[in-house]
Amino acid sequence: MNPVNILLVDDQPAKLLSYEVILEELEENLIKAQSAREAFEHLLRTEIAVILVDVCMPEQDGFELVGMIRQHPRYQNTPIIFVSAVMLAEPDRLRGYAVGAVDYVSVPIVPEVLRAKVRVFADLYRKTRELERLNAELEARVRQRTAELEASAAQLRELNEELEHRIDQRTREREEALAQLFEAQKLDTIGHLTGGVAHDFNNLLMAVLGSLGLLKKRLPADERSERLLTNAIQAAERGTALTQRLLAFARRQELKPQAVDFLRLFENVEDLLAKAVGPRIEIHKRIPADLAPLLVDSNQLELALLNLFVNARDALENGGAVTVAAAAAEEARPAGLAGGNYIRISVSDDGEGMDEATVARAAEPFFTTKGVGKGTGLGLSMVHGLAAQSGGSIQISSARDKGTTVSLWLPVAEAFVKTQPAVEPPATEALNPVSRPLAILVVDDDALVRTGTVAMLEDLGHLPREASSASQALELLADGPDCDLVITDHAMPGMTGAELARHLRSAFPGLPIILASGYAEFSEDHGLGRMLRMTKPFTQEQLQAAMDKALSGKVAAA
Repeated sequence: MNPVNILLVDDQPAKLLSYEVILEELEENLIKAQSAREAFEHLLRTEIAVILVDVCMPEQDGFELVGMIRQHPRYQNTPIIFVSAVMLAEPDRLRGYAVGAVDYVSVPIVPEVLRAKVRVFADLYRKTRELERLNAELEARVRQRTAELEASAAQLRELNEELEHRIDQRTREREEALAQLFEAQKLDTIGHLTGGVAHDFNNLLMAVLGSLGLLKKRLPADERSERLLTNAIQAAERGTALTQRLLAFARRQELKPQAVDFLRLFENVEDLLAKAVGPRIEIHKRIPADLAPLLVDSNQLELALLNLFVNARDALENGGAVTVAAAAAEEARPAGLAGGNYIRISVSDDGEGMDEATVARAAEPFFTTKGVGKGTGLGLSMVHGLAAQSGGSIQISSARDKGTTVSLWLPVAEAFVKTQPAVEPPATEALNPVSRPLAILVVDDDALVRTGTVAMLEDLGHLPREASSASQALELLADGPDCDLVITDHAMPGMTGAELARHLRSAFPGLPIILASGYAEFSEDHGLGRMLRMTKPFTQEQLQAAMDKALSGKVAAA
């Protein structure tokens, strides 16, 4: 409970002291005045809740003082209590009420009575102020809601007026809707949806590429047919590259900090960033070639760049430029940043910018200034979390109509050692191709992929068998490993390919196994060691190379 101010007016110090002793139990702020002039000085400087005035005072009696107080607009309703040392006649009491007093206290003062009366008016003052505050808040909310409704109505009118134009711009709006959908599917949603869809799409591409490859080998020589087949194969391969890039951005894993060459990283994702912002936005980069390596999770840094570029795109509705710069951070560091060397990476746009209030909340989770369906408010929050978890920091500077700059402070990888190029094995270690027909078990729950893989193996002269699940494969091999090689998909319902591989390793230790998947990479927690792996879609040539490696005992990533 906040104390209020109580003004005590009496020309006798002893009486003021007695009032103070009686009222100190209320724990309010007691202000004393010995004259009307001194009382008015306090009234003009301070907000007073209750006033106690002595009736009999030299120069100016209490009636005159109260009359003057009531003339002030601020104190027309302030409770005033007269304190009288003499018995007042009824006309005098009526005169006091007429000038504005609300109560009387006679001397000798009964402390409990005085405290009770003052307490009542002090509480009334507090409740009145609280009611005024609540009314002001309510009025503010009403004004805000009214403004929102007016804005919504204005937007509705604009949409109705632009309906005919929007029909003509159907293609552009469809692309914007897809972009908004992409914005809404962030972080966890992107990881789940993109991973599953890309896996199924890789299976389709697997069937398409395998069939086209076999068809190309079997069709008679014809320039037109060969040109059409080559065009179809190239289109499918472009789809493969696109799917792998999407999967690379959809990885959901704990941060794995490593030394990262930022210039090379940015060049690898520059095309994807350009597609994210569209052709009307130019991308400029100022990244020195001799920049020290960063200590950061490269996948998450790529995702952070994508979030920042998408935010910049939304701020540049009429086109503009986005600039990426990187330099050793020598200027004043953000508060709370630990000692050490840092690289400052900044992404700037010349868009509409933000005001100070928006900048202060920009990194809060789920805070967004975009319209409904255009953002989840997690982009800058994710970037902020990456910087903090990486031992760095984030700074946001912006101004209305001047653009926005988001700066990431990331630590330098002090113990960085440049990776040496891999040493090629001597020519004497070349793999011996498989020359005899092999009994091969193909395990895949997708019939199209299974049929395509079997067709490629038959074309190579082998004797493949099919299994649509891991359990069916175990049944076929129950009487003994009547096969030379097992090629199994990883993502299957029931038992995964990794689990099947573990069963086969235990039951048939010498049986070669190739694990294939439509995902961009395999998780490292399957305990599969150095088992041979292939990424779908694969060609007949890649399949042949993987078989050569598996059967020659040289297990490496395909």
